[in-house]
Amino acid sequence: MPDPVPPRNPTMNIAASALRAQQSRMRIIAENIANAQSTALVAGGEPYRRQMPVFQTQALDGGTGVRLAQVRPDMGEFRMEHDPSHPAANAEGYVMRPNVDSLIEAMDMREAQRAYEANLNVIETARAMDTRTLDLLKR
Repeated sequence: MPDPVPPRNPTMNIAASALRAQQSRMRIIAENIANAQSTALVAGGEPYRRQMPVFQTQALDGGTGVRLAQVRPDMGEFRMEHDPSHPAANAEGYVMRPNVDSLIEAMDMREAQRAYEANLNVIETARAMDTRTLDLLKR
């Protein structure tokens, strides 16, 4: 989603692209966490498959930014849990659980939050520098 008025400062432009990328990453992680305990709708069916963001560099005015290129499914193995009474159990009584590890998702979320905060600090610092420069020029 393009900004209505993109920043003219290349530093802010690059940091803003990283903010959007980390925001998308946090949304995907939240979806993974929300579906960590889901099961298939039919017996023997596949449950939710963990999603992973894939980032790509993006040429911007004054530098190189980042963008979310695609969301790719994690093709790792599903967890198997023996629960013959579960509606999604297969013929042997096993239920396939999502390949989502909540601990890994929590760590990824924290890393995305820190990256978001770091880029927000870059924007705030660049804005403060621009303001200070304008103040000096007013004298």
